[in-house]
Amino acid sequence: MRETTWNTVPRHHQSFFQIIQSYFQLTKPRIIPLLLITTAASMWIAASGQVEPRLLLVTLAGGTLAAAAAQTINCIYDQDIDFAMERTRHRPLPSGRIKPRDALLFAIALAVVSFALLAVFANLLSALLAMSGIAFYVGIYTFWLKRSTAHNIVIGGAAGAIPPLVGWAAVTGGLDWPAWVLFAIIFIWTPPHFWALALMIQDDYAKVGVPMLPVVAGETATARQIFAYTLALLPVTLLLIYPLGILGVIYGGTAVVLWSLFIRKAWLVLAAPTDRQRARSLFFYSILYMMLLSASMGVDSLPITHTLVNHLAGYFGL
Repeated sequence: MRETTWNTVPRHHQSFFQIIQSYFQLTKPRIIPLLLITTAASMWIAASGQVEPRLLLVTLAGGTLAAAAAQTINCIYDQDIDFAMERTRHRPLPSGRIKPRDALLFAIALAVVSFALLAVFANLLSALLAMSGIAFYVGIYTFWLKRSTAHNIVIGGAAGAIPPLVGWAAVTGGLDWPAWVLFAIIFIWTPPHFWALALMIQDDYAKVGVPMLPVVAGETATARQIFAYTLALLPVTLLLIYPLGILGVIYGGTAVVLWSLFIRKAWLVLAAPTDRQRARSLFFYSILYMMLLSASMGVDSLPITHTLVNHLAGYFGL
C-alpha cells in the first residue's frame, strides 16, 4: 500500500512569479529538451532536411506540453516518495506549495492543448501518438512498473522513445521503418542512461523501496547490463545507413565515434561498479551522446550535406 504521510500543509506563495515557478517545476523541465531534440531529428530526416518551420514549431510545442503533462502526473503519484527523500522534499507537491487537485487540472489542461495543437496544425496520428506517450509513461511506467520490477526502466523507457514517432508522423502522416529504428535507438539507449543515474542515487531508491536494478541486483549486475545495452546500441544506430540507406557518412562517422566513447565509459563502470564518479560521468555523457547523435542526423539529412558529400566523393573518385 502506498504511504500517505507526505506533507499536506499548504505553503503560500509570496508572488505570482513564485506560482508560475512552482507549476514550471512540476513539469521537470530539464528532461524535456532531450525529448525535443530527438523529435526534431526525426522530423529533419522525414523531411529530407527541409522541415516546414511552422510545423516544426507546432510539433515541438505539442511535444513539450505532452511531456509536461506526463511529468506533472508523475509528480502527483510520486509525492509520497518525493517527500521521503531529502533531495526531492522541496518540490511543489511534497512541500505543499501546490495541491494535488490543482496539479491534476494543470496536467489535463496541458494534455488537451497538446492534442489540439497537433491534431489541428499537424495531423491526428501525431496527436494520438503524443497522447499514447502520456498514457504509457503514466499508466505503464509510473503506476505499474516503477514500484514493482527492477526492469521498470527497460519497458517504461518506451515512453521516452515515442517523441521521434510523433515527429515522423507530423511530417509524413504515417510511420515508416526509419521511425521505428529511431524508436529502437532511444529504447536501447535509455537503460544505460538511466541505470547510470540509478547507480549514483541508489541509496535514495533503497530508502523509499523503489526496486531499481542497483538496489535489487547490485552494482555489478547493473554495470553488466549497462555494458550489454551500450554494446547493442551501435548496430541499431547503423541501421539508418544500412539497410535503410536514409543517412550517410556524416551520421555514420559521428555515430561510431560517439559510441566508442560511450562503450569506453560503460567499460570503466563495469571495471569499478561501486565508483559513483564513473557512473556520474557515464550518465552525463549519455545525454551528450543523444544530443550529438540527433544533431548529426539533422546535419546529414540536409540537401547541402548531400551535395557536399557527393562532390567530395566525385573529387576523390569514390
